[in-house]
Amino acid sequence: MQTSFAPEQLADPAMAASEKILRTCVHCGFCTATCPTYLLLGDELDSPRGRIYLIKDMLEGGKPASREVVKHVDRCLSCLSCMTTCPSGVHYMHLVDHARTHIEKTYRRPFSDRLLRTVLTLVLPYPNRFRLALLAAKIGVPFRPLVARLPRVGNRLAAMLDLAPAQLPNRNRTDRPGTFPADTAAQEISALFQTGEDKGPAKRRGRVALLRGCAQSVLRPDFNEAAIRLLNRHGVEVVLPKGEGCCGALTHHMGREDSAHGHAKRTIDAWIAEMDGSGLDAIVVTASGCGTTIKDYGFMFRDDPAYAEKAARVSSIAKDVTEYMAEIGLLPPVEDTDLVVAYHSACSMQHGQAIRTEPKSLLKKAGFTVKDVPEGHICCGSAGTYNILQPEIAARLRDRKVANIERVRPDIIATGNIGCATQIGKGTEIPILHTVELLDWATGGPRPEALANLPSRPSAARVPA
Repeated sequence: MQTSFAPEQLADPAMAASEKILRTCVHCGFCTATCPTYLLLGDELDSPRGRIYLIKDMLEGGKPASREVVKHVDRCLSCLSCMTTCPSGVHYMHLVDHARTHIEKTYRRPFSDRLLRTVLTLVLPYPNRFRLALLAAKIGVPFRPLVARLPRVGNRLAAMLDLAPAQLPNRNRTDRPGTFPADTAAQEISALFQTGEDKGPAKRRGRVALLRGCAQSVLRPDFNEAAIRLLNRHGVEVVLPKGEGCCGALTHHMGREDSAHGHAKRTIDAWIAEMDGSGLDAIVVTASGCGTTIKDYGFMFRDDPAYAEKAARVSSIAKDVTEYMAEIGLLPPVEDTDLVVAYHSACSMQHGQAIRTEPKSLLKKAGFTVKDVPEGHICCGSAGTYNILQPEIAARLRDRKVANIERVRPDIIATGNIGCATQIGKGTEIPILHTVELLDWATGGPRPEALANLPSRPSAARVPA
């Protein structure tokens, strides 16, 4: 794409980076075939190509964001399916992130919109505040019909109430800093089982930091609990560092750069302290949305003299939990896990991090029958805060995703992202679990509570692979 930015504009590193991305686009339109909003709405401006034209016109002309630009950029899920599809390598993620930051700096949203976004910014990244908000939501659920009729914000507030769990999980050991030692005895038993040979005392295989996260630590603390058991069983010491908090992803994708960078810097400092102290082999993440952002810290802080090097160090060792487990190898299953699993690959996993085969391979090694979901590349509609800010589109995408999942008639659904688990779980009765919960159970952990009503060896008819 031809551009005509002024030299003084390109003196801004963010603008220079976006100009380079714009020049990569060749208008081919392959992205439209895999864009969820274009598939639903059929509007060229709700496709990546259309948004690129809008963003180019806005940035190149040095214009404040217009209502039209805001409408179509807000409708983007940042699912990044377009990046997987694009034959030219257009880095749409960095471009749309820049556009959102520009929107927040130059566009004054309606009061109700500003208020809602501010509340999300001040609540979601803080586990204690989020927990209180969810308790308050329980009080508001009976009044949902009235809330939904409120002008301007009713549908969004109703969506928030719909997403709130009926009951909050109890706090557990992952709710505070701590160190969880490797279980080397499990390795010795496994080696004896596999080879019949006693190879002597096993050694610790690694030391990792596990991201506690913000929303996930409140909604599903069992995800990280299962990850700790799984990693410990495989000879890996796990640390939950003091001072670590939100990774910044939630506010980053709302264009609130200062808030996102503030959260990210605090978490980077906590991890650097561990890296320079007892050392880390990896930073393991169980929420793929967070993982995509953490792996991009090097780019986010590339021009920050105080954080550029530290951010790049953190990004270089960040790994999704399934990515890390695939590297160290999974122990043989000790449970009979003859269940059919529909694997839902979160957009942030398959498109953002290009992790596509590892989770499914691990589930198969653990004894599960794994089914791919039709239209698996299309977003479920969660996308961070999208299902709150754009509830109608999000609901249509959820229903489409659930229908495709139910077509393969699974016993359970596995995913690697809390947002997807919450979104899809609101649309189906099929139990949905984190991949790590199933791997933990298969290799000796407790049977997940969500599977309490499923038989160990279901006899339901299977859909041919």
